Amino acid sequence: MLQIPDVLRDRGSRYAVSGGPVQGRAGVQAFLTALKREKKFAKATHNSWAAILSDAGPVRNDDGESGAAAIILRMLEREGLTDTVVVVTRWYGGVHLGGDRFAHVATCVRSWLDARRAAG
Repeated sequence: MLQIPDVLRDRGSRYAVSGGPVQGRAGVQAFLTALKREKKFAKATHNSWAAILSDAGPVRNDDGESGAAAIILRMLEREGLTDTVVVVTRWYGGVHLGGDRFAHVATCVRSWLDARRAAG
């Protein structure tokens, strides 16, 4: 699992990104379960995620952050990444971010993709 625990902060909200290889829907569920074993991720306001599975196609879940999973999915499609899940975590800071939250999700995914490339 490649994780960046503090990608950005805006008006009290904090964002993190995690991702890694998965096999099928069960693999996605196992990844999410492992992530949420860490108390701070279990208590997060949103854990939005997406994956393109070779056996099931695109799967995603906004976890209450409407539209976030679509952004993650689009970026995974552009990269041609299959059997990889990316989770953007947000801890809500009390201020609605409006459209900025979409840019923040994209920034998180971009940071994860860059870190993945750098790791080889």
